[in-house]
Order: sequence, then C-alpha cells, then structure tokens
Amino acid sequence: MKVYWHGTRGRRGGETASRFRRRRDGYTLRDVMSDAVRGLSGRPGRLVLTVVAVMLGIGSLVATLGFAQTGANQIQARFDAVAATQLSVAPAEDPMDPGRLLAVMPWDAADRMERLNGVVAAGLVARVEAVQTVTAVPVNDPMALPGRAPDVMAVSPGFLETVEGQVDQGVFINTFHESGAQRVAVLGPGAAETLGITRVDNQPAIFINGVSFTVIGIASGAIRHQEVLDAVMVPLPTARQWLGLATAGELQVKIEVGAGSLVAQQAPQILDPGGGEGFSVVAPPPVSRMREQLTGDVDSLFLILGLVALGIGTLVIGVVMSLSVLERRGEVGLRRALGATRRQIALQFVAECVVVGLLGGLIGAAAGVFGVLGISVAKAWTPVLDVRLVGLAAVAGVMVGVLAGLAPALRASRLEPATALQEGT
Repeated sequence: MKVYWHGTRGRRGGETASRFRRRRDGYTLRDVMSDAVRGLSGRPGRLVLTVVAVMLGIGSLVATLGFAQTGANQIQARFDAVAATQLSVAPAEDPMDPGRLLAVMPWDAADRMERLNGVVAAGLVARVEAVQTVTAVPVNDPMALPGRAPDVMAVSPGFLETVEGQVDQGVFINTFHESGAQRVAVLGPGAAETLGITRVDNQPAIFINGVSFTVIGIASGAIRHQEVLDAVMVPLPTARQWLGLATAGELQVKIEVGAGSLVAQQAPQILDPGGGEGFSVVAPPPVSRMREQLTGDVDSLFLILGLVALGIGTLVIGVVMSLSVLERRGEVGLRRALGATRRQIALQFVAECVVVGLLGGLIGAAAGVFGVLGISVAKAWTPVLDVRLVGLAAVAGVMVGVLAGLAPALRASRLEPATALQEGT
C-alpha cells in the first residue's frame, strides 16, 4: 500500500491534504494485485500447495465432464449402430383372432433373406417349448435340490453373427451340423455355469429330455436376443427331429447401414412370394429413451464426483488462508498502523485467493483436457469436450478463490492494530 505524507498548513497544505485523502481512498486494482502477489511470493511452498488443491478440483471437474460427454457419445454411437443395422421378421397375428398367425416362417428363411442386397447375415431362432429336463448327467438324482433348467433355443448357423455374438470356446453350429441333424449344442455362459461345464475340449455331454447332446462350444456377447446367453442352442433340424419343434420362430437380420427401409420392404415378399401380408417387420426395441436415461445418469455421476473434488479444493484454500491470517497478524497490524483500512486488508487476502484460484483453474483445465484426450486416444474413442469448459474452469477457479477467501479476509480485516502487533511479535 502506498502512503503519501504532505504538510497541511495554509491553502497549499489543504490542497495536499485533500490530495492525500484521495490517494489513500484510491486503492486501485493494481495496488491490490501488487500486494497480493508480494504476499504470495513470500511463501512459495504454501502457494504451490493451494494451487495444486484448486488444480485437482478444477481438473477433476473438467475431466469428469469430458469423460461424461465422451462416454455418452460412445454409448449413443453404439446404440445407433445397433439400431441402424438390426431388424427382425416374424409372422403377423390375425387382428380378428389374436394368437393365430397369418403365416408360417419357412425353414430356409435365412438362406432366402441373405440373397437380398444390403443383408449381411440372417439367422432363425425359435424357443423349444417341449423341453422338460436339461441336465449334465444321464440320470436324475431324486435327492438333488430342484433347480430351473436352462431354456433350449433352436438356431440356424447365421444366428450368432446376426446378434453380434462370439464363440469363447469351441465352434458354433454350422451347415454340417444342420445337414445331418446332429445332436450337438452350444451353451451360453449362463447355461454353462448352471450345468457346471467350463471346457469343451473333452466333448462333454448334456441331456435334453434324456437325449444326449455333445457340447461343441460356449458363446457369449450377444447384443440382441440376450436370453440366449442363459440358454442351450441346438440346430433347427435337430430340434425338429429330436425335440418336437414345430415352427421356425422368427428371423433376425443384420443389415448394412442405410439398407433398413429397402430390406424391410422386400423381406415379406421374399418369404412369401404370394403377397407377403402374413409377415411383419419388427423394428428394434426403442433405445432413445434408455440411451437418454443412461447418458443422463452417467453425466450426473461424473458431475457429482467433480463437484466433490472442487469442494475439497475450496476447503483446502480456506484452511490454508486461515492459517496464513494467524501467521501474518503482525504484518496486518503494521499495515493497519500505517494507515491501511479494513477494506484494503480484506481486498488483499481476497485477491491472494483469487490469484491462487485463477492459477489452479487454468492449470487444472489444461490437465483435465489433456487427460480426456489421452484416455480417448488410448481407448480409440472420439473425444468430445466443450471448449467453453476451459473458460468456465478459469471462472470457476476465481469463484472458488473468492468463496474460500471471504472468511479469512473478514477475520484479517477485523484485527485491531495494537492487538495484532502485540500478538504478531
């Protein structure tokens, strides 16, 4: 703080006294920042500590918001990709007689559908209703605890590719297994756990209605028709011959992006050249609401975590500045004795917190942005980050500094010069 001493005698003295009062009252922003910088530079260790606290809070907030936006974009892209490349065809119900189907799905429906342009893969799936027991032992133990048997699904070779599944062990059902109606089965991970089968290299057997089936694979990862993850899958001809399957169920189709409307129009005709009115194209389950709810939950979670980190940074600044006031009581008393007002003392401490908050906000924003970019590159994601967050992070840092510095600044401004000098020596 600058203090000017002038005489007060006569007219000239009165003018200088008036000028002196104006200069004392004119404590400019430059004076405030100059005093704040000097106060902070005298304690570099404490400055680094408080800047790091704000940096962690702001950086966490920017990073979490960036990860939330990037994650939401990945979820949206994944949902959109599934919705744009999947459809299903099923026999239509008679509106006058609910439960009665207007057509029967052909057994070669998958082969017919794959002839259409824009179709990547097609597969039939049907639930086998006449299944009573599914066990891993040939004889039922009357002393064993009753448990729910896995469902049995009859599928065609292209079904797994259609639902974007994968084989973890062994192989999936193919045309060779279909041609001879072989008694083979592929287990979903849930069914494999229920039946206690963890390996297929030793060709384990399961028994469906007492008939043995050789387990040739364990599959997982199906995006659609996830019920197959807990089911036993067998070839369609096998289910017809050995398990009494009567109809082919529904047809799952994987298409190229943009081919949905064309395939949806041609599918009923290729399945029923006589008209196609007996089949309806079933759209994928609506994902927009689930996608919005999921991304909203992700955003809220990350925002809460960022605000918690920012609150911790604010608390650290407040504690450090309170300790600083206690340690600088002598300095405050001397400044008050030389003519500094309560307002000037308060402004200095608030300005110190603002400088700390601004530095921490800028460094934290940069760290958060680089963190989002680094993780996105490592995960091969498309980073999504609002550039306005950088400016908002700096503003947030200043606000954190102001909020954290108000209480210490008021405490410092209320110190009486004589008491502060006495306790500060």
